Amino acid sequence: MIRGVRGATTVGENSEEEILSATEELVAKMIEENHILPDSVASVFISTTEDISATFPAKVLRKFEGWTYVPVMCMREMQVPNSLKLCIRIMIHMNSGKSQEEIFHVYLRGAKVLRPDLENEKVI
Repeated sequence: MIRGVRGATTVGENSEEEILSATEELVAKMIEENHILPDSVASVFISTTEDISATFPAKVLRKFEGWTYVPVMCMREMQVPNSLKLCIRIMIHMNSGKSQEEIFHVYLRGAKVLRPDLENEKVI
C-alpha cells in the first residue's frame, strides 16, 4: 500500500539559509516520526508559496543518508486569497503496511494552523 505522509512548515524570510534549515527540520521529523526508510519511498513532492524563491527546498533531501535516488519534485502552491505565506509543504509517498490513522503528519512553526483538527494528536 502506498501512503502519503504530509508535512508543512513556515520560514521567517525568503533566504536560502532559512528555507534549507526549515525544510531539513521538517523532513527529519517526518522521517523520525514515521520510521521512513528511503527504499520505501516512491517519491516526494514539495510545494512552496509564491513568496519562496531563494532556493529549491528539495536540495536538503540529499543530506539524508540513502536518499540520493529518491525522486523529488518542487512546485508552486496554489494562490488562494488569505492563505498562509512563506509556507513549505511536503508529501512523501511511501510503501507502508500502516493504516491512515497510524501515519504521523508533521506541522511545524506557523504551519500548525493548517490542520487544527490534528492539533492534539499529530501537530508538533
